[in-house]
Amino acid sequence: MAVPPEFNQFELITPFECGNFKYALFDFDGTLSLIREGWQQIMVPMMLELLMQTPRHEDEQTARLVIQTFVTELTGKQTIYQMIRLAEEISKRGGTPAEPLAYKNEYHKRLMERIKGRIYDLEQKKVSPESMAVPGALDFVKQLHNNGIKCFLASGTDEKYVLHEADLLGLHPYFEGIYGAQDDYKNFSKKMVIDRIIQIHHLSGKEFLSFGDGYVEIENTKSVAGVAVGVATNEAERQGIDEWKRGRLIAAGADLIIPDFRETDTLIHYFLGQNR
Repeated sequence: MAVPPEFNQFELITPFECGNFKYALFDFDGTLSLIREGWQQIMVPMMLELLMQTPRHEDEQTARLVIQTFVTELTGKQTIYQMIRLAEEISKRGGTPAEPLAYKNEYHKRLMERIKGRIYDLEQKKVSPESMAVPGALDFVKQLHNNGIKCFLASGTDEKYVLHEADLLGLHPYFEGIYGAQDDYKNFSKKMVIDRIIQIHHLSGKEFLSFGDGYVEIENTKSVAGVAVGVATNEAERQGIDEWKRGRLIAAGADLIIPDFRETDTLIHYFLGQNR
């Protein structure tokens, strides 16, 4: 099915059949929620600070590139995996790493300093949920749900935070299940959620749709022959395509690239296979 002409910023990478979708999986941060916008600006400097303390560290520019590369590759997986990789990189450079969980806790403490005002404003209803969401995302999920497509949410952020932040955005009524990272991290992954949905409901790939801004959920969806939509939102500007995200999502196998969900009605009709 061709992309409608009004989708000026939407890019069809691999044609797919619409009208058969029964289940949809969403990533959370950067796909629906902008509460944690800018998290990379906390994680990368923290990791750089630690690598530059090792005995055999490279120059700062090279070390930053190493960090940015593995943080990007692991985006979408549970945060602990990025911290496990950090510990490995510290060891490679002659350092003695702490437990990955300690790094995760320090990262989250720093991140909360950045976003606590956003959470407070949502809790106190000083700002609208829409102002802290990817444009059009809340309405899109509601309409998808109202059209009979069962929606699930899976995030690499700790589940207790995902549940709270999803509640602040008013998302709970539209999801069959909301899942996030667990302390026992080996017993949770987006792939596990996807595989369970496919197996329990005996789905074929063309009945499963996913939306995400990270490498992991796109690859996991393609592994079950589902249709993967890459959400390449420019999070800081809340407008247009982030070209860096776009490239990563296409490399991961995204079938369609969208900037956001603001063309909600057109998107809904498209995925339902309805001509307007």
